[in-house]
Amino acid sequence: MELVMAIVIGVLTGCGVLLVLRAHTFAVVLGLTMLSYAVNLFIFASGGLTAGKGAVLGVTDIYADPLPQALVLTAIVIGFAMTAFLVILAIRARAELGNDHVDGQSGSRQQQESRF
Repeated sequence: MELVMAIVIGVLTGCGVLLVLRAHTFAVVLGLTMLSYAVNLFIFASGGLTAGKGAVLGVTDIYADPLPQALVLTAIVIGFAMTAFLVILAIRARAELGNDHVDGQSGSRQQQESRF
């Protein structure tokens, strides 16, 4: 189980970094979302992967560590808020600049020179 989680975390991290390095805002938003998913899985796996054990103390003798679960729950809420903010920021930048390039410039060099 740990090997599968490590592979999934590695693939999510690699895809996230690749998308963050793209020049379009939608790809950057997807990349940051994938990186946050990878970090959430890493935190969750760092608490130890336990199957069939209670999350509440006192129910069973052996229980799962609740701290990584609480941290991941908090990170999910913060990640959702960050994603919503970035999507609104990307939509606003697209409306103001007319393109979705990260630095706000179009791909054509002649169009850039004609502005000045």
